Amino acid sequence: MGVVDASGLRVAIIGSGPAGIYAAEALVKQAQGEVQVDVFDRLPTPYGLVRYGVAPDHTSIKSIARYLQRVLEDPAVRFLGGVEFGKDVTREMLLDCYDAVIYATGAMVDRHLGIPGEDLVGSVAATDFVNWYCGHPDATDLAVDLSMEAVAVIGVGNVAVDVVRILAKTAGELRATDVPDPVLALLGGSAVRHIHMIGRRGPAQAKFTTKELRELGALPGAEVHVREEDLRLDPVSAALAESDRHVRANVAVMREWAGRPAGDLPRRLDLRFWLRPVEILGTGRVEGLRLERTTLNAEGRVVGTGEYETLPVGLVLRSVGYQSVPLPGVPFDARAYVVPNEGGRVLGEDGAPLPGEYVAGWVKRGPTGVIGTNKADAAETVRALLADLGGRPRKRQSIETLLESRGVRVVTYDDWLGIDAGEIELARFLDRGERVKLSGWEALRRAYGHDPLS
Repeated sequence: MGVVDASGLRVAIIGSGPAGIYAAEALVKQAQGEVQVDVFDRLPTPYGLVRYGVAPDHTSIKSIARYLQRVLEDPAVRFLGGVEFGKDVTREMLLDCYDAVIYATGAMVDRHLGIPGEDLVGSVAATDFVNWYCGHPDATDLAVDLSMEAVAVIGVGNVAVDVVRILAKTAGELRATDVPDPVLALLGGSAVRHIHMIGRRGPAQAKFTTKELRELGALPGAEVHVREEDLRLDPVSAALAESDRHVRANVAVMREWAGRPAGDLPRRLDLRFWLRPVEILGTGRVEGLRLERTTLNAEGRVVGTGEYETLPVGLVLRSVGYQSVPLPGVPFDARAYVVPNEGGRVLGEDGAPLPGEYVAGWVKRGPTGVIGTNKADAAETVRALLADLGGRPRKRQSIETLLESRGVRVVTYDDWLGIDAGEIELARFLDRGERVKLSGWEALRRAYGHDPLS
């Protein structure tokens, strides 16, 4: 599909993470004529998981923010932060004010393990822990306790690897990153010396990338151990390793670590496979993790063997996948945890597309792919939108008037630049790299001048 005449088209995008901003970019590129794109976010800061989900020591990935910044600075695009969908603005209001709405809210919560003890103090969702060390204002008050010697991280994806790596690094290694100063201080006082990363399946089924895996082996203050028996591949796993070069590379890296004698580095990382959590133990707070040995059955499914072991850990971080949450008034598939859609067109209960409603990113397809995957995904949604609406803009209410009437104080892109400048200045003051994230809602509001106490 080529460029579509969309003169006068006005589109709202809910969510300013990669999916939402890539959708804005696609609209500007694919639409012929003047188009206005308003990108909404509940937070006063754009970029979503690029800002609050990418580990602070992954500066190369964080550079994606500079690309996204150029999109937000396009004259056809506006950032409207501090506006919460379902509270400050509703689905019906947006459909009255815009020709189309694209929902791009991502996948914001962890999946549950569904085992006893999951709600004990010291059992923490990885999303909460990641939000905390990335400086998300909602996580500032998370009660993070690192006074224990042993920690279990459940999951073998890239998020789990990030969590393990942050726990294994010293404050000195993280000083040049944008970690908020209170977080850096707490990580610097950590008593954690032994970190277990646990997967229900084997090494061939692990979801981390080889690059992320190798970073664990390069940590100067931690040694990685893998048990040789965990690396024995059953026929299903061997076939997978034979056909997939990434799996082969992962297994090869772990074989380099297998059978290593214990060294004298201050921290130890144990990669454990073929174990599934069955209970988090403790009275009031986490004191241990009970695991059952697993294997694959003839259909390739994980089954328990009836063999158990208990790890004496004081903290359990759960990283077994993300899921989206329902948006007020918007159709939602509670089994797949996505907005039902066809090529980005939101589907109603009867399976027919709903006029003017579209979806992009993880809330469209589930939490799969990397950040760049969202670009093609958003382009597909925008093609559908323009095919439906191109050349047919309509008269609309004013979103500015509506928000003002509701007492909503929008955080503008210039306001965000105030936060940006404040973080750069804080890093200069603390002599800590390029930026240090401001910690908490009050600090953010002061930076963009919406705090009456500022």
